[in-house]
Amino acid sequence: MDIIRKTECLRREMKQEGIDIYIVPSADFHGSEYVGGYFKTREYLTGFTGSAGTAVFTADKAGLWTDGRYFIQAEAQLEGSGIRLFRIGEPEELTIGEFLENELPEGGVIGFDGRVIDLAEGEKYRNIAGKKGGHIQDSFDLADRFWEERPPLSDEKAWLLDEKYAGESTASKLARVRRQMDLACADVHLLSSLDDISWLLNIRGNDVAYCPVVLAFAIIEKNSVRLFADAGKFSKDIQNVMKANNIITEPYESVYSAAETLNGRKVLLDPERTSYRLYHSIPGDAKIIKMENPSVLMKCIKNSTEVENIRKAHLKDGIAHTRFLYWLKNQIGRTTVTELDAAEKLEQFRGLQDGFLEPSFAPISAAAEHGAIVHYSADEKSNAPLREGTLYLSDTGGHYLEGTTDVTRTVAFGSIPEEQKRHYTIVARAMLRLANAVFLYGAGGASLDVLARDVFWQERLNFNHGTGHGVGYLLNVHEPPINFRWKEGSRPAQIFEENMVITDEPGIYIEDSHGIRLENELLVQKDVKNEYGQFMRFEILTFVPLDLDALLPECMSEEEKEMLNDYHRKVYEKISPYLNEEEKTWLRHAVRPI
Repeated sequence: MDIIRKTECLRREMKQEGIDIYIVPSADFHGSEYVGGYFKTREYLTGFTGSAGTAVFTADKAGLWTDGRYFIQAEAQLEGSGIRLFRIGEPEELTIGEFLENELPEGGVIGFDGRVIDLAEGEKYRNIAGKKGGHIQDSFDLADRFWEERPPLSDEKAWLLDEKYAGESTASKLARVRRQMDLACADVHLLSSLDDISWLLNIRGNDVAYCPVVLAFAIIEKNSVRLFADAGKFSKDIQNVMKANNIITEPYESVYSAAETLNGRKVLLDPERTSYRLYHSIPGDAKIIKMENPSVLMKCIKNSTEVENIRKAHLKDGIAHTRFLYWLKNQIGRTTVTELDAAEKLEQFRGLQDGFLEPSFAPISAAAEHGAIVHYSADEKSNAPLREGTLYLSDTGGHYLEGTTDVTRTVAFGSIPEEQKRHYTIVARAMLRLANAVFLYGAGGASLDVLARDVFWQERLNFNHGTGHGVGYLLNVHEPPINFRWKEGSRPAQIFEENMVITDEPGIYIEDSHGIRLENELLVQKDVKNEYGQFMRFEILTFVPLDLDALLPECMSEEEKEMLNDYHRKVYEKISPYLNEEEKTWLRHAVRPI
């Protein structure tokens, strides 16, 4: 069924239910960034495959809202669908709210599946409908009525993450969360986010591609936990841990009826991570305590065991990635290597490392002009060869038992244009300057982002995505609450605490020409403490050479050159003992001082 036909089917169902506008986000029941096949309704209805976006349908109009990472991709994938692209953040574009206010008739109905709409969004839509004397309808998953061969909910098995990797027991984590519940005067904690539940219970799974989490909800009480999940997922080892911690499993879908029984309780929940439907399943006489899940910050601050393991994971990843770059540089110009070939080869090198489990996200393997598509995903149709005289961007990562990695390298094959070298140098300078920051405790990502972005702004350039995101420990590769962004969001930037992990990934994207991004992961560390306060710094975790063939050293300051030379000294020191002689010789030249 093509996109136009799907839109017709959706409108037929909207008309039948008396719905004037229907909203479809990119979400599951848990507010996850990446979702399993069952939840890819927006992708099914629009053909747009990016991970972020919201589709809105009226009787005669359709729109897709997405952010700057996906503008080029969305424009291409929506062509001929009758669905208009709305670019989030662009001043001339309507927001979803403005579109709804314009299009909703008096007394009209806004519809959505309340299980996949978060609380704030649902309330916003209800308010817009109320202004028009209308209402919302949150009970219908309309696409399910005509989605033939819809993927089922995942039934993959879960597995237990040993304490030698987790660094803390389930009992200890539950005790910490319950202390925060006591401080908030809550007797129940309703938990929806998959990464928080997996972290808290030291379980991992395979229910969402690239995110080793388990489909579940949890209601945490003072002496017990009700876990809403398929009990068949859990091994005997997991069941033993659950029994020891008084964790009782109940059917996945029964969480809504369970919420209805919380009469008169004091319920702590995170409104940003709770669906509209689940929130409104709680009886009106319950006291709702709205705050961020305590586990969000707990899991963002890695413990000492996790930190040591993360360093091991990055060493393994650096070995694999450096061997891949050696292989790649020796192939181009001799044999044909496509984007898919390169991505597959890098995964093979990672697979040779002990403890490697799977990629941490879908690989971005982008040749030449494809690099300008921030979240490009090669397929059999778009699969381009890597060519002499062009750039190649590879943004990939791995899940290891010791942690999660995320690294981007852009490399040149042969001689590339001077402008591309200039752009590469700007990106490298920006990444190095941010990685070498020293700052007082109390700073967050909004304070430090300018250290990278200033290099671009001085050249009257910019990039339309954040400069960095938090990284989970064998969990989601994008982990809140930390980030590097030049604009404050709806909430103040999170202060950087010791042992947080964040990426450093500026980039530049020239449509129909080239894209360049360089990315390392950083570990927040304490520096000296003196009369001015506690100073902080970053430890670079990623050890993969930058491509000097794409660099213009004359465009770098002496300080920036020393930053790069120091980084490359560490790359050689850490990686070379694990290489064969040919690879080692190549690496010695690749990290030569400039």
